[in-house]
Amino acid sequence: MPPAGLNNFTGDGMNEKGIGHNTDSMVAREQLKSIVERIERLEEEKKAIGDDIKLVYAEAKANGFDTKVLRQVVRLRKLDITERQEQEAVRDLYMQALGMLPEFSGEGTT
Repeated sequence: MPPAGLNNFTGDGMNEKGIGHNTDSMVAREQLKSIVERIERLEEEKKAIGDDIKLVYAEAKANGFDTKVLRQVVRLRKLDITERQEQEAVRDLYMQALGMLPEFSGEGTT
């Protein structure tokens, strides 16, 4: 089944009844062309932004920053504080269960 807006369009300027260009198919074709061109333009912009981000990470690395950790920080900053705290709590629980963190009894040592 053809996409919406192109129901009777055969691709040769004729609809399935052999009638020449009708207004609906011409409008649909122009809309489709406009959408595709917008997507292509945005994909180009996305690539340019990705390239810019790579340059910033390269700059950070040249200045002695650990880019792997920097990426983690950027990811964490996107999270809501509550969501970040929940993830940290679960991570710590898993690490403790695996013996990667010292046991914490919760009792004060005085």
